[in-house]
Amino acid sequence: MAYDVIVVGSGPGGYVAAIRAAQLGYKTAIVEKESLGGICLNWGCIPTKALLKSASVYEQFTHAADYGIVAGDFKADFDAVIKRSRGVANKMSKGIQFLMRKNKIEVLSGMGKLTGKKEVEVTAADGKVGTHAAKHIILATGARARQLPNLPIDGKKVVGYREAMSLPTQPKTMIVVGSGAIGVEFAYFYNSIGTKVTIVEFLPRIVPVEDEDVSKELEKSFKKKGITVMTNSSVEKVDTSGAGVKATVKTANGEEILEADVVLSAVGISANIENIGLEALNIKTEKGKVIVDKYNKTNVEGVYAIGDITPGQALAHVASKEAIICVEAFANKDGKHKHMPEPLDYGNVPGCTYCSPEIASVGMTEKQAKEAGYEVKVGKFPMSASGKATAAGATEGFVKVIFDAKYGEWLGTHMIGYNVTETIAETVVARKLETTWQEVLDSIHPHPTISEGIKDAVEVALGEAIHL
Repeated sequence: MAYDVIVVGSGPGGYVAAIRAAQLGYKTAIVEKESLGGICLNWGCIPTKALLKSASVYEQFTHAADYGIVAGDFKADFDAVIKRSRGVANKMSKGIQFLMRKNKIEVLSGMGKLTGKKEVEVTAADGKVGTHAAKHIILATGARARQLPNLPIDGKKVVGYREAMSLPTQPKTMIVVGSGAIGVEFAYFYNSIGTKVTIVEFLPRIVPVEDEDVSKELEKSFKKKGITVMTNSSVEKVDTSGAGVKATVKTANGEEILEADVVLSAVGISANIENIGLEALNIKTEKGKVIVDKYNKTNVEGVYAIGDITPGQALAHVASKEAIICVEAFANKDGKHKHMPEPLDYGNVPGCTYCSPEIASVGMTEKQAKEAGYEVKVGKFPMSASGKATAAGATEGFVKVIFDAKYGEWLGTHMIGYNVTETIAETVVARKLETTWQEVLDSIHPHPTISEGIKDAVEVALGEAIHL
C-alpha cells in the first residue's frame, strides 16, 4: 500500500511526526511493534513519574508531623504502586491511539524494516509480511538499555529500567550501577519506600553531566536519606548463582564485594539501529547513531531519522521537536507548509531529573563557560531563603545562574530543589530571545513561587541581592 509518509516507531518522536504530517495533509502510516507511545509513555518518562509521585506521597507521610499532621499507620503497598504506574502508562498509550484515529493515521502493527527499494516491510506478530511505499520515510526507532559485557541483564537479578518498574516484589536491597537520570530516579524511588540502595558511579561525581555544585548537593541529600554513594567505582563482575547478587566493585582503595537482592544497570542507552534496513540503502551511521542534517534528513533522499537514534540528546522533548522540524522542512519543499522551520539549537535544550530534590538545567555549566573563554557572573540563591520552599518544607538545593560579564548574555541555569523542573522553561525562552540579566530583573516574578528564585539568583550575580 502506498502512503505519503511512513513513520517507523511511535514514541514521542514518531507519533508527533505522524500527527504533524497528517495535519499538513499527508496520507500517513505509523509502524509500531509493541504499544503506541513507545518507551517514553509505556516504560520510561510517564510510568517512572507515577512511581516517583507514589514515593513522594509516602515520603510526605513519613514527615507528616513536620506539617502538624498526625498520621496513623501507613505503609507502601508495592504491588499497588506498580499497578498505578502501569495504569497511568496504559491510559497515556490509549490517548495516543485516540490521536491516531483523530488524525486518520493508519497504524501498522509489527516490526518495520527498510528495503532496498526505499519501502517499509512490516512483519506482524503472526509472521505475516506487508510492504508499504512512501515518498517520505521517518525512522524513529528509539533506544534500549545499554548492556555492559561484565553486567549482563537477565531480567530478574540484574535488571534494566524496564524491569525495575515492574518487579514482582520490592527488593530489600538494591545496587544501582550508573547515576544518570535513570539511576538516581530509581535510587530515590526505591530508597523512599524502604529499600536499602547503593549507587555505584564510575566517574568522580553523580549526575556527572550536571554542574558540579548540583552533583555535590544531590550527593549530600542522598546520603542524608540513607543512600550509599560510591564514586570512582565500577562493577567488575556479578555472581547471580546464589539467592541474591554478589557484585565485585573496584574502588580507589581496592575491590570489595557488595551483596543485594537486585542490581539495576543504568549505564545509558543504545540506539535501536539494528535490523531496520539501514544497510539496504547504505544509510550512513557513526558511533551507533544515524547521521542526519539540520532537518534530520539522512544521506538518502526521502529517508529521515529523529530521536534517540540520532546524535542529539536522547530526550523525549528533543525527539518531539526534531519530529516537527523534520516534517515541516520536507512539507515546505512539497509546498504544504509556508516556511522552513528553524533548526533545533542543541545548546539550548533543557534537562530534567525527577528524583527528590529535582534537578533542572539548560545551557553551559560554570566550568564550561569558563573553558569557553567567558568572563562570568555567577549567582546562587539557596532554597532555604525562598518563602515558597520554606513554606513547603523543602529547603534543600539552590538556583544557580551564569551570565557573560561583558554583555549580560544568559549562559546557563542549574537548579536543584523543590519543583525546579517546572521553572526551567523561563531560562530556555529567555536564552532563545537573547535576554540579558537586566530584562530578567525588569520582569516581575510572582511571590511566593519557586520561579522567583531565578530572579533572586540574578540579583546575587549582580551584587544586588535583596533576600540574602
